Amino acid sequence: MKPPYPIIDAHVHIFPWENIRPDAASKMNQRPDMAEIYEMCQDPARLIAYMDERNIERLVMINYVAPETQGYAEEVNAYSVRMASYAPGRLIPFGGIDPRRVEDVGAEMDHLLGELGIKGIKIHPPHQLLHVNAYRDTPELKGLAAVYEKCIEYNIPVMIHTGTSVFPRARNRFGNPLDIDDVMVDFPDLKMIIAHGGRPLWMDEAFFVLRRWPENTFLDISSVPPKKLLDYFPWIERVIDQAMFGSDWPGPGVIDPAVNAADVYALPISDLAKRKLLRETAEK
Repeated sequence: MKPPYPIIDAHVHIFPWENIRPDAASKMNQRPDMAEIYEMCQDPARLIAYMDERNIERLVMINYVAPETQGYAEEVNAYSVRMASYAPGRLIPFGGIDPRRVEDVGAEMDHLLGELGIKGIKIHPPHQLLHVNAYRDTPELKGLAAVYEKCIEYNIPVMIHTGTSVFPRARNRFGNPLDIDDVMVDFPDLKMIIAHGGRPLWMDEAFFVLRRWPENTFLDISSVPPKKLLDYFPWIERVIDQAMFGSDWPGPGVIDPAVNAADVYALPISDLAKRKLLRETAEK
């Protein structure tokens, strides 16, 4: 059964596919609809039409800088903003930064957030090959602190990939969400989105961070099969004010965000919990 209201998908991958590494692309090219997805990533009008057909009010377009493992670099930021400019308020541009590739991290963040118009920063530890708390002890990653400071200054959220990745060059030891606890200790005013909830290895660690920092941390359930959501997160109604729907479309195994949303709506949780998951938490 479809939700009787428009949904917000807080985690989709709309990015310049032509820049992806061939070995990473091999994970995506198995999709039968890859040509259509590629066209939507080039033409925002087609993407909006896809959303309208599925009663999707907004998409958060996740982009980040990971040339070594994925192929795409800083160009994703301008791309994300350009796509979003077609439908402001419906297409939300998230971008990224690698402080090891930038001489002045603070100035680059001012450019991304203050000038370009990026609405959120994505950090993907297994793809960017870093720990999110590495500003504490790794000289070349001291700039991560400036990333967090600037996000607080601009009231912009940081989204952290937690859990594993199936892409060939991913280093999954970087995916433990407990690293986020350090970040919140040092930057308690930071808005933090814990993407994927640490699945499939570290769901308890994600729950700990959510419970310890209930005001500023949020869970996105993307890439977790909705029919198994309560197996992964049996505690989700205890943090429902922090939890939001994301599909991870068109990532491996994600057929259609509307199908995922319908599966969430069919879960044996309260109607209020469903509404918070499918739109209200993301509206914050």
